[in-house]
Amino acid sequence: MSKLKIAQCQLPVPGDKSETLVLVDRTVRELVSRKVDLVALPEMFCCPYKTENFPRYAEEEGGRIWEACSALAQKYNLYLSAGSMPEKDDSGRIYNTAYVFDRGGRQIAKHRKMHLFDIDVRGGQRFRESETLSAGNTVTTFETEFGTFGLCICYDFRFPELGRLMALRGAQLILVPAAFNMTTGPAHWETMFRSQALNNQVFAVGTAPAREEGAYYVSWGHSIITDPWGQVVSLMDEKPGIRITEVDLSRVQEVRDQLPLLRHRRTDVYVLEEKAGSGKGAIE
Repeated sequence: MSKLKIAQCQLPVPGDKSETLVLVDRTVRELVSRKVDLVALPEMFCCPYKTENFPRYAEEEGGRIWEACSALAQKYNLYLSAGSMPEKDDSGRIYNTAYVFDRGGRQIAKHRKMHLFDIDVRGGQRFRESETLSAGNTVTTFETEFGTFGLCICYDFRFPELGRLMALRGAQLILVPAAFNMTTGPAHWETMFRSQALNNQVFAVGTAPAREEGAYYVSWGHSIITDPWGQVVSLMDEKPGIRITEVDLSRVQEVRDQLPLLRHRRTDVYVLEEKAGSGKGAIE
């Protein structure tokens, strides 16, 4: 199957988990008649984006939010990219974690944000995820009926090595729940998605929270899809909304055949390796 219908849900982030679950359930239910294949939620869709909130809202894998997302995927027979949420492990460490569920509600992917968002932009945004979060260490790709997809979270996608490793594993599309802010969003959001899609010849799907002006962290919004030629396929504004986009994944191979960047890499001169424990060995 080459054609994939994606629904990006650019939602506000309620402070109450029960409100979040009602909002997500209503949103996904409304999409059933549109026959979408994959629903994508934003980064931290169930937790207001603030460092001290991450431990307070964190749940273990299999917790309340996880169960609700799994049940929605199964109930409505679709893939659900469940944005990201604070996850607590057995030792009490907190991660910014993304899950993907298949049509049967089975978890088929889990990614812990690898690159923590510790920035201090002069005259702009300051934020330090490392105050409460730990970093993951896994490059995440997974299989679907449509082919191989990649998964990362927001700041992860700024690092060219990660996008390239996912592409070398065969990823045709990369899911990126993300929440750029009012400093980095207008400067880098579209440029980053276009460049990563172009350089790795993939579809890149960035799904953001809606902008809430009174929030501690104000999201840029502008959920986006870019194609393997580096063009913008879909771009939302900052308001709450849903955008449905059909992409043809056969375009990936067409572009790679015409402009064979991945085949033309000089692996006799340089090599990109994955560390032990990242899911697979060296890629050359």
